[in-house]
Amino acid sequence: MHDSGTGNPPAPSRRAALTTGAGLTAALALGPGTGHAAVSSDAGLRALISRMTMEEKVGQLFVTRVYGHSATDPDQGDIDANLSEIGVRTAAELIAKYRVGGIIYFTWAHNTRTPHQIADLSNGIQKASLAGPRGLPVLIATDQEHGAVTRVGRPATLFPGAMAIGAGGSRADAFTLGRISGAELRALGIRQDYSPDADVNVDPANPVIGVRSFGADPDAVAALVAAEALGYRSSGVAATAKHFPGHGDTAVDSHFGFPVITHSRELWERLDAVPFRAAVRAGIDAIMTAHIMVPALDGSGDPATLSHPIVTGILREELGYDGVVVTDSLAMAGVRQKYGDERVPVLALKAGVDQLLNPPSLDVAWNAVLAAVRGGELTGARLDESLLRVLRLKAALGLFEQPFVSDADVDRTVGTPAHLRAADRIADRTTTLLVNEGRLLPLSRRAHPRLLVVGADPESPSGTDGPPTTVLANALTGLGFTANSLPTGTEPTAAVIEHAVAAAGAADAVVVGTYNLSATSSQLTLVRGLLDTGRPVIAIALRNPYDVARLQGVRACLASCSWTDTELRAAARVIAGRVRPRGRLPVPVQRADEPAQVLYPVGYGLSY
Repeated sequence: MHDSGTGNPPAPSRRAALTTGAGLTAALALGPGTGHAAVSSDAGLRALISRMTMEEKVGQLFVTRVYGHSATDPDQGDIDANLSEIGVRTAAELIAKYRVGGIIYFTWAHNTRTPHQIADLSNGIQKASLAGPRGLPVLIATDQEHGAVTRVGRPATLFPGAMAIGAGGSRADAFTLGRISGAELRALGIRQDYSPDADVNVDPANPVIGVRSFGADPDAVAALVAAEALGYRSSGVAATAKHFPGHGDTAVDSHFGFPVITHSRELWERLDAVPFRAAVRAGIDAIMTAHIMVPALDGSGDPATLSHPIVTGILREELGYDGVVVTDSLAMAGVRQKYGDERVPVLALKAGVDQLLNPPSLDVAWNAVLAAVRGGELTGARLDESLLRVLRLKAALGLFEQPFVSDADVDRTVGTPAHLRAADRIADRTTTLLVNEGRLLPLSRRAHPRLLVVGADPESPSGTDGPPTTVLANALTGLGFTANSLPTGTEPTAAVIEHAVAAAGAADAVVVGTYNLSATSSQLTLVRGLLDTGRPVIAIALRNPYDVARLQGVRACLASCSWTDTELRAAARVIAGRVRPRGRLPVPVQRADEPAQVLYPVGYGLSY
């Protein structure tokens, strides 16, 4: 399948060759040194590698952040941040100094303000790199998982997150998400997405994965991972399955600590490995490693990112994967606790990794790899092996032929009405109804015309959505109710709770959005206060569906598994009866008082 109107053909396979130079765009002429653009085989890529300096080779294996909305003229604050963290002023200077092969976009780095700005930034980065001696294009990436992790916001099309897609259970929807998201990213000059998440989330307390996973059933996760990856490929964007060998069963966030996964080898094979095997079979373009210790796979105590037995022995040799392996961010604590920052990138390459993502100090990491090659710890052949994989991927994505994007690409692709309608249709299949006592839902506009919407307003992942209470109130008003919003936060105070309870007296029913409830959460105090008013209470678990286990007494409870506008509007349509709830739990929900007992199993979901 191919997204109509994007002007971009489906990407060839990872190993596919480039066509001849006749397909070069006129824009390519902006950069000198591009005579190699007609490279048509591994032999041609190897010839290119043979002409590269060692500094260029090392740089090509790094993917790094850079601050600013422009490659040459960022805001002064971003210049200062770049000077402080990277020692350069701009993205163009970064490329000239380090010859980096990839750049990752972040919202907080001010890379993703508007679609045309993003496209201009991408073109500026490519122009700067193509002006170099070998004229190598840059592989621009981002984390556009949708849902909880989203870097490119509105007006781009935003989809429900992975666990919501898991609740929908449709491989066709996962493919469509990848196809449309991929088309829009490609139009912005972003050719690699660090998605889908292939972790099997079996720990309700997982602080880093959770709703970023498709669910707890490895076969269901595998099917959706493969479908989404194929969707991205159909639009010419490299998908990346993460976080190998599986980050779904940990209560420690590897951003801040060093998780240990205690699964036996046998359990790993039938749980964590299943989605990654499916990704490999689907021809996934890249796989990202995790900064976790898995003693059953490697008893050395090293994180998987630095483990030769895991990266080379299992991923390469046992799973038969020969594509690009990229580290998770090397600035995360999970990979920095055992070794110093100068050793981590060298050990990652020795383990079998190809791309080194976002080191805390690019200068330290870049020079460490260069010194390791010159000193003989890393061979030139080992470097060339990874470099060939990276260049193969760039070639397969058409970057040597068509590195630039146009305003027309943006206008006809990003956030089109057809794309937005597709996202809404998918969202309508994901809302999961878990409780509906007395058939309260669908809510009658005659019996309950006045609604109060209260609850948490978690920050928008992309900075362009929300706030949830306002979105829900506006959506319900648009569906014929009179709905008012009253944000109460994730930790409502006694005064806030008192105000909300008083406001509920003037409503016919109350909708409350909960966010990651715990036994001591004051959100529960709010819910109990609302129940005491006698008004019907409808709860929406905005993030983790596990919230329902603590919501005794509410007459109706839905799980959206995502708090983007798209998903919240879909939940409102379910409440109003505009669409039927069709989601099914992709994870089991245990009893809050007896965690060994399952309250709602995988596959549970009500309808009307």
